[in-house]
Amino acid sequence: MAQPSNDFKAATDSHIRVLVVDDSPSMRLLLQEMINHESDMRVVGSAPDPHAARELIKQLRPDLVTLDIEMPGMNGLDFLDRLMRLNPLPVLMISSRTTEGSEQTLHALELGAVDIVHKRSLSAKSDFAAMAAEVTGKIRQACQAMGQLQRQNRLQLAVPQAMVHAGTAFGRRKVLFVGASTGGTEAIKSLLEVLPPQCPPVLLAQHMPEDFTARFAKRMNDCCAIRVKEAVHGERLQTGWAYIAPGHSHLLVKRLSDGGYETRLSDAPEVNRHRPSVDVLFDSAASEVGRHAAAVLLTGMGKDGAAGLLRMLQAGAHTLTQSAASCVVYGMPKAAVELGASVGEGTPAQLAEMALTALAAPD
Repeated sequence: MAQPSNDFKAATDSHIRVLVVDDSPSMRLLLQEMINHESDMRVVGSAPDPHAARELIKQLRPDLVTLDIEMPGMNGLDFLDRLMRLNPLPVLMISSRTTEGSEQTLHALELGAVDIVHKRSLSAKSDFAAMAAEVTGKIRQACQAMGQLQRQNRLQLAVPQAMVHAGTAFGRRKVLFVGASTGGTEAIKSLLEVLPPQCPPVLLAQHMPEDFTARFAKRMNDCCAIRVKEAVHGERLQTGWAYIAPGHSHLLVKRLSDGGYETRLSDAPEVNRHRPSVDVLFDSAASEVGRHAAAVLLTGMGKDGAAGLLRMLQAGAHTLTQSAASCVVYGMPKAAVELGASVGEGTPAQLAEMALTALAAPD
């Protein structure tokens, strides 16, 4: 049965009010313990299925919903789709580490979920602490999305647009670099969909768990004219290919003696609390590609990629950021703009055209 939390009356306007939706009673209790431990958030209710959750959303008007995927009565994805059409609000997906779950969770991001959290085994105290930190951190991020979580915004991003620079020839030394975080899966899709088959190589760093990057690359490959894959170490860059950083490694680019480039992966420590880090990718682009590069920094929380984008600009690259109106979270692009690292902004599709225009210009 759906139930308001005992902490409901104690919650004030200063708290982030969370509704937990999960068919596991033990997981509901664990999530409540994780969330209520923080001073700035409270679980105001919990529900075992989407039908009960619908009533509690009407009654409690939470700021955010945590949502499991596999539940009785109605699939969590079906509920998410209806919720984002009828009563959009931030949703944080809770998913198990399964192949099927990875596919479903990527679909949840396409439907409008802000982010994802892996369910952990919680066999050790450290497992609980790690999951608690991830859950509460992403709740804060989701609630700082500045009102950009409306489904209308996401549908605008997802509208297919005409391919740009379809007949343009690009120099062999040209490379496009892209960084993204929260909200980035749909933004990347909107950017890649308009790239022509003969476009320069594209290297991408998206903050995403390692279980998801290969499947995300496959989904992009299925819907784009260019070919998309998860990056591997030491692969020569090819025209018409996009390489997505695996969730366990930094992605870098290395210039070869014949003027071409290859990928490099690194398990060096996290940068800006991320691996892969956008700054690591952009720093390598500044030193190895320089003025032959263009870079796009998309939606995301924090500042990862901002300093790297500035270094690319100083190295002669053409640097762009996603506009505030089209971002789910205008954090990373804003940080870059404040540093003076961006020379232009737009929607992901507009940025694709702007970047290719710059890359098509003669040296």
